[in-house]
Amino acid sequence: QWYNMANEAAHFYPQLIKELSEYGEKNVSYKKVGSLVTATNSDHLQKHWQLIKNRQAKAPLIGQVEHLTNEGAKKYFPLLDEQLEALYIPGAARVDGRLLAKALLNIAKQNGVNYIPGEASLRMENGQVIGVQVKDKIYEADRVLMTAGAWAKDLLTPFNLTLHIEPQRGQIVHLTLPQIDTSHWPVISPVGSGHYLVPFENSRIVIGATRETNSGFDYRMTADGVREVLNEGLTVAPGLTDATLTEVRIGFRPMSQDLLPLIGKIPSIDNLYLANGLGPSGLTIGPFVGKLISEMIYGKASSIDLTPYAPERAIS
Repeated sequence: QWYNMANEAAHFYPQLIKELSEYGEKNVSYKKVGSLVTATNSDHLQKHWQLIKNRQAKAPLIGQVEHLTNEGAKKYFPLLDEQLEALYIPGAARVDGRLLAKALLNIAKQNGVNYIPGEASLRMENGQVIGVQVKDKIYEADRVLMTAGAWAKDLLTPFNLTLHIEPQRGQIVHLTLPQIDTSHWPVISPVGSGHYLVPFENSRIVIGATRETNSGFDYRMTADGVREVLNEGLTVAPGLTDATLTEVRIGFRPMSQDLLPLIGKIPSIDNLYLANGLGPSGLTIGPFVGKLISEMIYGKASSIDLTPYAPERAIS
């Protein structure tokens, strides 16, 4: 069920980027750069290749997969470890979340959205949400959509509802390689690892990420977290040893108990909707989830069956 969602979301991206471009938002860094799935063991790659083949019929964007020797893989990503082989998946893409969010907000404002920064709470009367309060002002609405990530559970507490979403801290390292053009390098996904390397423009390489369950909202960069991310990254790409460590970003993934997203109405409150629980897949499936929840709010037929993602399974 998670893969079905992720696959649909990946195929939605080109349409989204086209629409953004038509509105004049061209600088979102979305680029089809491909992906290298790396391993030291050919058998591990063979199992992964079989998995990909099984999915290709429903995922044409994958493209023609190649099994590369170390020499072949280093033509795409020169800093790889000498022991690694790779599967090259040409259809993979990457995007900068900050640029994408900025573009979406710009277009929303062009279309009449009133953006109100501040800490919000829900206002409720007679079992229905009448709107949202920010500071001392109430903004009335026929329907309200909560997309508050790991903080969403706090919004429901006043109504004696518990949303089973927990923050999972992620620490992500940003490196730069002066005078090296990394804009066309592929994403690196080591077999059996939750870590990754994502190259961008401006000689930037992102290595991620820790997955710190039970972290709470502890907004700290930790020695062990940074060590874990750097160790994983440098093991795969020792050529990054001399890169400049420019930034460590910290965020909190909203994790549902079954690791599937929560999309739909809040039980017992007819006009309150939720989009949450995307976990580490927010950039992959977030835009598509936005499309799905907007279809629901406007009473349109959904692009996919949303039954497995109904929020009631995570609310008590």
